[in-house]
Amino acid sequence: MTVDRRTLIALTGALLAGAAGCTSDDRGTPEVGDETAGNDGEFEQLESSDFPRLEPVTDPDIDLDLFAEQVRGNVAFSFDVLSQLRNDRPEENVFFSPYSISVALAMTYAGARGETATEMADALQYELENDLHTVFGALEDEFERRNEDGEALRAPDGERTKSASDGEEVENPQDEGDEDDLGFQLSSANAVWTDDGFLLADDYRDVLEAYYGAGDHVVDFTDSPEEARQEINEWVEERTNDRIENLLPQGSIDASTRLVLTNAVYFLAAWENDFTHDETEPAPFVGLDGTETEVELMHQTAQFQYAEVDGHQLVELPYANGETSMIVVLPAEGEFESFEESFTVDRLATMLEETSQTQVDLALPKFGIESEFSLVEAMQELGMERAFGGGAEFDDMVEGGGNGLFIDDIRHKSFVEVDEEGTEAAAATAVTVFFSAPPDDAEMTVDRPFLFYVRDRPTETPLFVGRVVDAETLQDD
Repeated sequence: MTVDRRTLIALTGALLAGAAGCTSDDRGTPEVGDETAGNDGEFEQLESSDFPRLEPVTDPDIDLDLFAEQVRGNVAFSFDVLSQLRNDRPEENVFFSPYSISVALAMTYAGARGETATEMADALQYELENDLHTVFGALEDEFERRNEDGEALRAPDGERTKSASDGEEVENPQDEGDEDDLGFQLSSANAVWTDDGFLLADDYRDVLEAYYGAGDHVVDFTDSPEEARQEINEWVEERTNDRIENLLPQGSIDASTRLVLTNAVYFLAAWENDFTHDETEPAPFVGLDGTETEVELMHQTAQFQYAEVDGHQLVELPYANGETSMIVVLPAEGEFESFEESFTVDRLATMLEETSQTQVDLALPKFGIESEFSLVEAMQELGMERAFGGGAEFDDMVEGGGNGLFIDDIRHKSFVEVDEEGTEAAAATAVTVFFSAPPDDAEMTVDRPFLFYVRDRPTETPLFVGRVVDAETLQDD
């Protein structure tokens, strides 16, 4: 079973799903969101008729209102996860891919029913029922198009790049100096790993193949769990250009494992406006605990979409492909914790709506973050509980019903590196299923805790999200 290609034509500005916010050079469009600040500073509700519309898509199966509603849910979920991870590790830097988590659990959700499905939908902000997988399939295909369009921004001739979608090295035909050194890559790959003799239900298998392109891999969890674990980890490494290694740690797979669902995301992009190496210089960064650490601050002065609201600054740094960008949010000095706790989709939408083209004197630290964690506790705190216990209902996964199946773990691992040329990021998620019983000119110096995320601009999908509060672990000695 195959899916027709879905190409979401560019929007008239980036929108936060369901219309939660927009950025555009044309400021005549009303703010998109559940709330917007009126002239008196109070929030007022916007009707759905006020929301700008997406342009037509090539797949007639996609209802654009539903698509927008679910992407808004994806953005809201990213804030929910950030909040849970912040509570678990308040003094640490965090980086993760909400998109990878959402896709891996959407594939799992396709086999759930009853109260288990209800809890998963609520926790994951799945706003749709019948059309959920259509929307995720559309996003997967849209990112594939983004990657194909990025082929024009290949690395110089003589270098080799690895396709994150198939793990094979390909010769780059681009002549040196023609385009950006980093080029552009964005790929998302999915797979389902089943125990030998464990039969997926036909309808469930069709959903995974049709909307997620998830190849079915048969492994021997029962008699050779370690070999199966290594095979899954190798698949993840290949599809993240070796950036995500050992996603499933030793002991995470055993004879009780029946099913593992994986997603791997890889992103490599050059800035539209490079930072100049010569202007990078050491400078102090004041951490959340007041500790001062020397970091390498990159500098450039250029026109960016920028806003300052109540002392909180936001800048959008576009990548060279023109359809992805990094949003950096610098809360007012001394207000990081209170700002982060109250940071919502609507507050982000309000700040994005306030942006305008501004000459910004920007200083941003070079940084790298690696994160690894289990999401079980975070998802339980968000209300997804039955999926992890004996009462889980995954009856739609297998022929004859899924009695006894439950989620044992949700493993997530991520990597990001930001420097003068651009950004490289990767993330992977594995769900293991067991059986048992603004001014005209602005200055923005990011020398204290900040938030950032990498987004796909036309669909407003948050690909990666991070917080930086501790500079000591940011850079190699």
